[in-house]
Amino acid sequence: MRAHAADAGPTVGVEEEFLLLDPHSGANMPLAGKVFADLPEAVRGQSRQEFRHSMIEMVTPVCTDLVGLRRHLLTLRRAAAATAAGVGARLVAIGATPVSEPCREPMENPRFHAITRHYGPIAYDPAVCGCHVHVGVPGRDLAIEVCNHLRRWLPVVQALAANSPLYDGADSGFASWRSVQLLRWPSLGPSPHFASAGDYDRTVAALVASGMMLDESMVFWYARPSATYPTVEVRVGDVCPTADDTVLIAGLVRALVATVSNDIAAGRPAPAAADDLLRAAHWNAARTGLDGTLMDLRSERARPAWQIVEELLAFVRPALHRHGDLEIVEAQLARIRRAGTGATRQRRLLGVHGAAGPVLDHLAGLTVAG
Repeated sequence: MRAHAADAGPTVGVEEEFLLLDPHSGANMPLAGKVFADLPEAVRGQSRQEFRHSMIEMVTPVCTDLVGLRRHLLTLRRAAAATAAGVGARLVAIGATPVSEPCREPMENPRFHAITRHYGPIAYDPAVCGCHVHVGVPGRDLAIEVCNHLRRWLPVVQALAANSPLYDGADSGFASWRSVQLLRWPSLGPSPHFASAGDYDRTVAALVASGMMLDESMVFWYARPSATYPTVEVRVGDVCPTADDTVLIAGLVRALVATVSNDIAAGRPAPAAADDLLRAAHWNAARTGLDGTLMDLRSERARPAWQIVEELLAFVRPALHRHGDLEIVEAQLARIRRAGTGATRQRRLLGVHGAAGPVLDHLAGLTVAG
């Protein structure tokens, strides 16, 4: 991957969640504690223990370019995979539990136990893994406006990142089963439109008071101002099968944030998107990925998915060019168009082999491929 000299764009960082799978059965293995403890000291600080015993999260440093981001992604993936192998597990970048999860108790953490008590059976759903992209935004009010502007484009990002078609060892019928499974959580879905940061805070406080959210940290909307960092966090995508796929998603999200920030500075309002149609657009993206249609939220009709992807690319092309990311993003989109999304590739292998095992073998290799 190459990048030419460019103006500095917004900073970008990525959180990736992975599953620890049994190399023979494909079932989730409750070994996250051992993997975390055994990680090399140099990367342990870039890892976080997740809700499930079968999950581990790796977090890149703050990056200023996609080449550096890719390097960090590969370093973290390979370190986690080697450590997992050392305790008898296999690290796999897949968006949802593909076969089974025998251990569904949360990790030993008071907050995780509080979530389990509050949400009941929902908290015992099989593990799911996402890719969360953070893009630097100077100011919370601007972050709220950016989230408003991103709403119409996030179903396209979701479709590009679809990487979880398997459930119970078979094809679920969805490109992103993770997206469907997560709909059981009441505080997850398309980001509402907010008039201001104050409006956002009042809404979140009311949702907590209602009991729907356990606390303010349960805001799991597809885009949100980070509670920890001066960023907008986009969390709509499945974890990607390869580092190159993650770089594509991160490059597009960074360019989207930069593009809509310019629109905001120019006084252009966020395009209207009816909430019901927005939810439908996300459901459709989870169902078909890029192998069918996506909802055009401007015309309110379904259109071939790749036409919508091309419009997204045209929308963010100036920002990609400024940041030096255009060549990288165009090359990765061309690769996805040839080979398919992670979900499409999994289904192709499942059709050839008729079982999940060879699919997971292939995914384990892709997770650390460079």
